[in-house]
Amino acid sequence: MKINANRLRQHFEAMSEIGKIGETGTCRPTMTPLEKQGFELAASWMKEAGMKTHIDNFGNLIGRLEGKNTTLPVLMMGSHLDSQPYGGRFDGVAGVLCAIEAVKALTENNIIPERSIEVISFADEEGWRFNKGLFGSRGILGKLEKGELQRTDKDGITREKALRDFGCDPDKFSESEYKPGSIFCFLELHIEQGPILDNSHKPIGVVSGISGPLWLTVKLKGMAGHAGSVPMAMRKDALVGAAEIIIALNEIANQIPGAPTVGTVGTLNVFPASRNIIPEEVTFTVDLRDIDLERRHKYETQLMDKIRSITQKHQLTYEITEDTNLEPRYCADWIKAIIHNECKNLGLIDTPELMSGPFHDAMALSYACDYGMIFVRCKDGISHNPLEYASYDDLALGAEVLYGTVLQVLKKEKAV
Repeated sequence: MKINANRLRQHFEAMSEIGKIGETGTCRPTMTPLEKQGFELAASWMKEAGMKTHIDNFGNLIGRLEGKNTTLPVLMMGSHLDSQPYGGRFDGVAGVLCAIEAVKALTENNIIPERSIEVISFADEEGWRFNKGLFGSRGILGKLEKGELQRTDKDGITREKALRDFGCDPDKFSESEYKPGSIFCFLELHIEQGPILDNSHKPIGVVSGISGPLWLTVKLKGMAGHAGSVPMAMRKDALVGAAEIIIALNEIANQIPGAPTVGTVGTLNVFPASRNIIPEEVTFTVDLRDIDLERRHKYETQLMDKIRSITQKHQLTYEITEDTNLEPRYCADWIKAIIHNECKNLGLIDTPELMSGPFHDAMALSYACDYGMIFVRCKDGISHNPLEYASYDDLALGAEVLYGTVLQVLKKEKAV
């Protein structure tokens, strides 16, 4: 191997100590001192690999290895270091650390790339703190939406304040944006976060595309009343309505057995949240994803019909806010071919090609350039959970595939 597996393992173990919860968990919220600590550690490794580093105004950590021709569009790699509140050690981290290791292998082998290479840990990929993700990757492309800086976390802190506290200047976003055509392509390594590779006993997979997520926030409002005195037939119980909608979403997403459609309600807030008061207001999130956009649109329509009929049934009012709406995005064929070839060079026979249900920073970058993704086997498909696990042998193999892919991509004069 050209990459150093032992060094890569040490980097994973060191990063896992930042924001550690329990024995194997991680909570490293975006734009916090914990993420800054993670950035400082990753930046030290970037510098050892020959890169110059800085944090831009979107809160992205960027390491740059200068190429021979600095006017050429950059080869970009990376992922994220922020985690879920109850997350594991590998989600996002794998893409950043394996990219750093690939660059380190280049410099150790005295390879000076023709075009510059950038490794980025993108800000707020996860989206749980401010309920909208891919912030840093959308930001560098000028794709932020109105009102994003005013979004608040559970403590009432706005994203703008969090950015400024992190040392960023939202008034200078334009200085951190990339000009059209300045990114040659984007590569991202990630743990699969699903069971397909593990079940098929394959350490590496080639991603074909990313499902399009639809994120909604639904607010139902009824009437509070004493739980002991209001007759059942006269109640306007917002929580009962929410429960029926949640069941409906589950049934809608399950219509075709085995299909890649998924629907989830991940958060639910009840007001006034008292044992003996009928719930007056309930706010919950909806996450609906599919690789088939037409089918997702169909299911969204079905969900809206259910929300209307259920709220009428219980005499509730409702509001729906669309937080994220992205279409499925497919990987570039020429990059997939390179990754498949690198797998064969390493003796990996019949490397599977699979879609990604979770979204990644690569989805945002797909609107600016061609992209490719490498999946690394994830034990039992568990992710967003402290039990999340990928073996260091598999991660080293993934880093080696990434390194070989980088070498071949650098030989390309232009995207096919």
